[in-house]
Amino acid sequence: MTAALVFLILGIVLMIAEVLSGDFVLIMIGLGALFGAGSAALTGNVFIDVAVFAIASVGMLVLVRPTLKRRFLAGPEVRTNADALVGARAVVLSTVDSDAGQVKIGGDVWSARCMSEEHPPIVPGTKVTVVEISGATAIVAEAP
Repeated sequence: MTAALVFLILGIVLMIAEVLSGDFVLIMIGLGALFGAGSAALTGNVFIDVAVFAIASVGMLVLVRPTLKRRFLAGPEVRTNADALVGARAVVLSTVDSDAGQVKIGGDVWSARCMSEEHPPIVPGTKVTVVEISGATAIVAEAP
């Protein structure tokens, strides 16, 4: 087998093994092996191929892996679904009071109600801010 084929097989095996580990180490070494395979296909010099493999693997482990880990393990500050709507601006479509109403949030129509029962009804066309999502109802307050 040629060096290019060995590096190619090694790279593919390491990338498949990454699926089981999920730690972004094996994929970086696997990509380094693919760089080594490319170098072997172009140069045919084993010393250059191993150097390309080593430099690419170490470079990705040091430079790319920390960035990817931070990105994928961002934690609770990444808001999704209904949580992402809290703080969003909306426009009142039908009068919103403490019981019912409708607002348009980012192109979607949501049922809505005022934040407090003492608050006067909010008329259509008024801009509001989503304070909370309760089930399928947006709790809103007039935007400042």
